[in-house]
Amino acid sequence: MIGPGFITAALVLGPGSLAIATKIGAIYEFRLLWVIPICLLFMAAFTVVSTRIGLSSDRTLIQLIREKYGNAFCIFIGVGLFVVAASFQAGNAIGAGMVFGEILNASPIPWIISFSVIAIFLLFFESFFKILEKIMIALALIMLMSFFATLIIAQPDISLLISQFDFSLPNGSEFLALALVASSFSVAGAFYQSYLVQEKGWDMSGLKSHERESLSGVLVLGIITSTVMLTAASVLFPQGIQVNSATEMGKTFEPIFGSYATFVFMAGLFAASFSSLIGNATLGGVLLSDALNIGTRLKSEKVRYVIMSVIVIGAGVAIIFGNLPIELIVMAQGLTIIIVPAIGLMLFLIALDRAEKKVIQFGISLKLILILGLLVLLVLAGANTYNIFIK
Repeated sequence: MIGPGFITAALVLGPGSLAIATKIGAIYEFRLLWVIPICLLFMAAFTVVSTRIGLSSDRTLIQLIREKYGNAFCIFIGVGLFVVAASFQAGNAIGAGMVFGEILNASPIPWIISFSVIAIFLLFFESFFKILEKIMIALALIMLMSFFATLIIAQPDISLLISQFDFSLPNGSEFLALALVASSFSVAGAFYQSYLVQEKGWDMSGLKSHERESLSGVLVLGIITSTVMLTAASVLFPQGIQVNSATEMGKTFEPIFGSYATFVFMAGLFAASFSSLIGNATLGGVLLSDALNIGTRLKSEKVRYVIMSVIVIGAGVAIIFGNLPIELIVMAQGLTIIIVPAIGLMLFLIALDRAEKKVIQFGISLKLILILGLLVLLVLAGANTYNIFIK
C-alpha cells in the first residue's frame, strides 16, 4: 500500500524545503512553526480530493479539465504545472551537485551532469514506476530517521516552543514564510496524486485505505519539515548561524554526529535533492504530456522523453548558475506560488463537478477547507508578486 503518498512527500520535500525550514529555525527559532500544520491541513484536503478523482475515473484529471473547459485551458494548466516543476528542478539539480561539490571542495557541475544522467538512465527501465517508488520511500525514510534522531539529542525547549506558537509573523519573516507555504502546501504535488493512484491501478473499492496511504505521505512531509525547523531552532539559533550555505545547514547535526555532522546532513540533502529531481521531473513531464495529448503512462517512450526534458532544463539552469546560493533556491520556491492558484481552482472545480454527478463524496467541511486553501493561495500569489516584482 505504500507508494503514491510517499512519492508525493519526497518530490515536495526537496533541497529548497530543507533550506527554508533550516533557515527559518536558525533565524526565528520556533516562531513560524505554526505555519506548518495549517499548510498540511490544506495539503491533506487537496490530496484527498485528488485521490478520489483519480480513483473514480478512467480518465485523468487533465482530461476531465479538457472535457469541461476546453483544450486551451487544459494546455494552460498543463504548461503551468510544467513551469512549476521546471522551476523546482534547477534547485533539485543544484542540491544534488552541491553535496559532492562542497564535500570535495570542487565544482558541482560534473555532479549535476552525472546525477541528471543517472535520472535519465532510470527512466528507460521497463519497471520505472516500481524503481521510482522504492527510491522515494527509501530516501524519505532516511531523511525522517536522521532528522528525528538529531531532534531527540537537541532537546528543544518545549515551554519556549509553546510560548512562541502564537500565530504571529516576526518582522522581516514574510518572504521566508511565503516560501515555507510554497514548499509545504504543494498544489502541484496534490494534483499529481490522482495520476499516481491511476498508475498504481487502484480503484474505488479500496477508497479508505487508499486515502490513508495518500495522507501518510502528507504526514511524513509535515513531520520532516517540522523536525528540521525544530532542530535548527535548538542547535543553530543559539549560535547565531544565519544559514547561507549547505555547510552551515550541516551544523544542525552536530549534537549527534559531531565532526561528521556535515557529511550526514549532506546525505540527507542529497536524498531530498535526488528524490525530488526524479519525482519532480516525472510530475512535470507526465502532466505536460497529458495536456498535449501525448499520453500519461510511464512506460510510454514519448512521455519519458518529455520527463527527460524537465531533467535537462533543470540541469542546464543549474550549470549556468552553478554556484546558486541558498537564497536563490528559496526564491525559486516562492516564485512558484504565483502560478498555483489556477491549478488549485481547477482541482476544486473538477471535484465539484464529480460530486454533482454523484461519482465522489465532497462534504461541506472538505469544501470549506479547500476554499480557505484557495484564498490562502490567492493572498500568497499577490504578496509574492508584490515582493518579487514591485517592492
